[in-house]
Amino acid sequence: MIKVKTREEIEIMRESALIVSKTLGMLAKEIKPGVSTLYLDKLAEDFIRAEGAIPGFLGLYDFPNTLCMSPNDQVVHGIPNKNPLVEGDIISIDCGALKNGFYGDHAYTFAVGEIAEETKKLLDITRKSLYVGIKEFKAGNRVGDVGYAIQKFTEDHGYGVVRELVGHGLGRKMHEDPNMPNYGKRGRGKKFVEGMVVAIEPMTNMGTHQIRQHSDGWTITTLDNKPSAHFEHDVAIVNGKPELLSTFKYVHEALGIETNEEDEFRAS
Repeated sequence: MIKVKTREEIEIMRESALIVSKTLGMLAKEIKPGVSTLYLDKLAEDFIRAEGAIPGFLGLYDFPNTLCMSPNDQVVHGIPNKNPLVEGDIISIDCGALKNGFYGDHAYTFAVGEIAEETKKLLDITRKSLYVGIKEFKAGNRVGDVGYAIQKFTEDHGYGVVRELVGHGLGRKMHEDPNMPNYGKRGRGKKFVEGMVVAIEPMTNMGTHQIRQHSDGWTITTLDNKPSAHFEHDVAIVNGKPELLSTFKYVHEALGIETNEEDEFRAS
């Protein structure tokens, strides 16, 4: 059942989402060759707790860490470890925070030093597909409208859209109704209404859309071992339109990136 949020609850959720956004911004300054994902994980846990929140992933479904850290061909749910990042890697960081009873859940894929041009394009198209999908998250539209928009944009650029892993509703639980696939048909699925909050999160592979799960029960990689990218925002329907609760502003400030792609989705 979809749990619609009040304006007051949406503002509480914005605080949780922004803690995650700030965590990703802090991490953006630390990501470099030679740094381990376990080191970054500890930084994130300390930062989230200092903000008066609880790491949202730590212990959730028995996940052992604060961050899902997924390099290169890992799609999602990678477990932090002591292996150092290497020049040319990419690393998807998915982070959650729980504060005042509500979750924030937010992800960004980072370059480690200089990366190949074809990999830069994968990251760029995946991030842009997120905003393509967000535009369709408005009152009266349906789940399939978001999925269709993301799928068409992504596949038109020659990439594979992961099917088995999807976005989701967000609130007092990390995963609520509805599921938000990154593929679909227009006009299908549950209808969007005022006060809905979801996490939209395209996961895009350079090659095949197919994936496989590893024996640790968490790590997901592409079937052909080609790179995968993952970007995620928390979005609410306010006055019938999509409004971002999370932001990449802190990441972009840390990386020296100037963009206005979030402007139309910010609170007025």
